[in-house]
Amino acid sequence: MLALLTQLNVVVAILVPLVEALGLYCAWRALMHSRTAQGAAAWVVSLVLQPFIAVPMYAVFGRRKFVGYVRARREGDGALAHVAESTCEGVGGCRSDRDEEVPELAALERLARLPFTSGNRADLLVDGEATFAATFAGIDRAHSYVLVQTFILRADGIGEELAGHLLRAAERGVRVLLLYDEIGSHALPRSFVDRLRAGGVSVRSFHSTRGKQNRFQLNFRNHRKVVVVDGESAFVGGHNVGDEYLGRDPEIGPWRDTHVELRGPVVLGVQLGFLEDWHWATGRIPELSWVSKPCEDGHMHALAIASGPADEFETAALMFLHLIASAHERLWITSPYFVPDDAVVQALILASMRGVDVRILLPSKPDHLLVYLSSFSYLEELESSGVCVYRYSPGFLHQKVALVDDEIACVGTANLDNRSFRLNFELSVLVHDASFAADVREMLERDFAASKKLDLSQLEERPLWFRSAVKLARLAAPIQ
Repeated sequence: MLALLTQLNVVVAILVPLVEALGLYCAWRALMHSRTAQGAAAWVVSLVLQPFIAVPMYAVFGRRKFVGYVRARREGDGALAHVAESTCEGVGGCRSDRDEEVPELAALERLARLPFTSGNRADLLVDGEATFAATFAGIDRAHSYVLVQTFILRADGIGEELAGHLLRAAERGVRVLLLYDEIGSHALPRSFVDRLRAGGVSVRSFHSTRGKQNRFQLNFRNHRKVVVVDGESAFVGGHNVGDEYLGRDPEIGPWRDTHVELRGPVVLGVQLGFLEDWHWATGRIPELSWVSKPCEDGHMHALAIASGPADEFETAALMFLHLIASAHERLWITSPYFVPDDAVVQALILASMRGVDVRILLPSKPDHLLVYLSSFSYLEELESSGVCVYRYSPGFLHQKVALVDDEIACVGTANLDNRSFRLNFELSVLVHDASFAADVREMLERDFAASKKLDLSQLEERPLWFRSAVKLARLAAPIQ
């Protein structure tokens, strides 16, 4: 027994200084590379004071950049960079002149590394029924290939419907590529994937933990929801593949979400985002159509912006900041998760101060308690500047939509939170068109009519434990 205690003391004597030294090293890395100043401070304090707890957490949540993706895109075999260059050249003939009429749009083009194009058509899909009906119809008319990407893929009713359409497409000779996030789709049965592969569908997970440096990085996720058909039409928005997105889950209830169906040159920008992800997951570059095809009845100017933790800049955050700064009369944003950084909060306050009608629409029913609590912590500073915050009542609101004045509308996968700004791969579509903006405005007016405006008194009336939890939840904002 004495010998065992002696050995244990030796192990502890070696392990404790080792972990403390590792904590100091990780604290230095956090100081040098953290995404935000708040995050750096939180990591440094916890890594120095509680290294046994903080070091494993830092290994999972601490990295700033998604390692390897940039190298694959920019330095791999060169073919992917060539495709990106060819895409820019291909849409060049359909380049919009809106950047000349509205010079500030050039910044968005630089973020996307693609130009605004004309000759597009965008149609709102305002619920799950409309989204899946239009998407399945698109898959059924495919004659060359179908690209499907989703964060959550379930083997439930709607998942089986999707599988049926994909298998029938593969049976008639259409190439079908299906990419899902393995973290978001952790409950997906192996048998479901095997059945699709047996039917000729190429199925891959995004593989965010690929590579030694990413082995423990569960915090990076591919949050894109995209379907591309023949390079001619695309579907982008908030709907994943699961019965809850049709309101079939009795615990969640009615589901409010929005997708957009696209036709025209902007589809190639959506397709390029998928291609980069497929290349990361498989190391392969499938042969796709990169011919720019204006839609016959399309007159809209549109741009697809893919963003993620491999970008040189924080693309999604900068996109939102640009939209907020561009607003002159109206700025309406809907998001299920509202955990913005200080720059976005201050931009919202400034927009309201210069007379913009700033409204933020959030769900009244939470699906992530920490995020729900955090959203209350911004109420005091937003309300004092005139920013109006609403909570949607009929069901869970999951749409990611922004309306700037009556000119620009954004529909995509990015939420107004740190995760979408810095941790997730996202894809947003901007449409600069008065008629499409009018459709979005009409849709959002219905949503606001079904919502309740929040005020600070509703928070002050809550119990002390709730108000304390709100403050504590905001401290975790950098990693949410």
